[in-house]
Amino acid sequence: MRILVVGGGGREHAIAHSLSRSGGVHKIFVAPGNAGIREIASIVPVRADDIENLVRFARTEQIDLTVVGPEQPLVLGIADRFEQEGLAIMGPSAAAARLEGSKAFAKAFMQRHDIPTARHRTFGASDYDEAATYVKECGAPIVVKASGLAAGKGAVVCATVDEALETLAFMLRERAFGAAGEEVVVEEYMTGEEASVFALSDGKEYLLFAPAQDHKRIGEGDVGPNTGGMGAYAPVPIVTDDILRAVRNRVVAPTLHGMAAEGYPYRGVLYCGLMITEEGPEVVEYNCRFGDPEAQVVLPLLADDALDLFEATARGALRGSALSMRSGAAACVVLASGGYPGRYETGFAIEGLEQAAAHRDVLVFHGGTAPSLKEDDVPGRGSDTVTSGGRVLGVTGLGRDLRAALDRAYEAVGHISFEHMQFRRDIGKKGLRPS
Repeated sequence: MRILVVGGGGREHAIAHSLSRSGGVHKIFVAPGNAGIREIASIVPVRADDIENLVRFARTEQIDLTVVGPEQPLVLGIADRFEQEGLAIMGPSAAAARLEGSKAFAKAFMQRHDIPTARHRTFGASDYDEAATYVKECGAPIVVKASGLAAGKGAVVCATVDEALETLAFMLRERAFGAAGEEVVVEEYMTGEEASVFALSDGKEYLLFAPAQDHKRIGEGDVGPNTGGMGAYAPVPIVTDDILRAVRNRVVAPTLHGMAAEGYPYRGVLYCGLMITEEGPEVVEYNCRFGDPEAQVVLPLLADDALDLFEATARGALRGSALSMRSGAAACVVLASGGYPGRYETGFAIEGLEQAAAHRDVLVFHGGTAPSLKEDDVPGRGSDTVTSGGRVLGVTGLGRDLRAALDRAYEAVGHISFEHMQFRRDIGKKGLRPS
């Protein structure tokens, strides 16, 4: 089969890697890809949100299945457009992708279907005063979220009322997130431990991957601003069999049933971002695709053929399929540019990639990388690969348990360097605590 993967980050590298292990895959294309993906796939110089040119490419190259990584093209309707052309694609429709594209929609949906989530209210661009009154009534800590897509940075946990009011002004008055912040959701602060559960759904049936845990904050000890994710590990000890059963019954099943009942059956990957509270699992957010970096630990643990599962999902044929995970654990450490998630420079040579990848049970997934210029074009920057984004690499270790996986990941990280490189040294710490 000829496969097109849409996207160019670590998640898409992990997707392409999982597909490359399938005997049924003849050729993989990735648009727009990155410097690492080119080792296992052909790079297509088309942006992930350039839907019409992606359709043309899929028709011309006779693509049998397209797998969409990032949320933006899904929210823009890439799945609808491909299906209009009779092209198989794994990803939800634009109507279904509103679960991620609009937090206001997602919260209202959860209320309609009695899915546990934090108490909240939604406010429009002209409702600052009303939102400020609500914040003062609720007190702090409290969470303020831009309703639209904000690259994982639109949710702010505010420790004080004053901080919440400043965040409201930043989003509603200063329009810091543009159209994504025209509506904001203000919700109570939930206490517990976060986990991510991914479901493959064909619109009727669904299968679950092993739960993962992301590390959103830039700083060790979960301090500082939110990022797209600084690391992850799977499985997650806090998600016991009983908790996972509750996630199935209280979150995943009613979400998929509710979407179908409202006229937009969900076909693709449903990400349930959860808080495991004393009362049980509650939904923090939905995503309409694999998480990044969670995909970099979940997919390497997949024991089954990714192509078979993805194709069955796209074609509405999951009935009778099974999804099993390998024993052991996976841990991913993200290496980021200095200054991220704020302003950062790019173009720095990355050293040590081959040495890191040579380690047993280590996978190096590229996110923000690009092929370098010729060695004599930029003095001191002569490696094969340079930095091109905020989250540059995801170094994943596999092991018999989480400790072994973390040891492998961090040992490989020790070989890699680029100017101003930053990473967290406490990935997986919560998973190592005695139960």
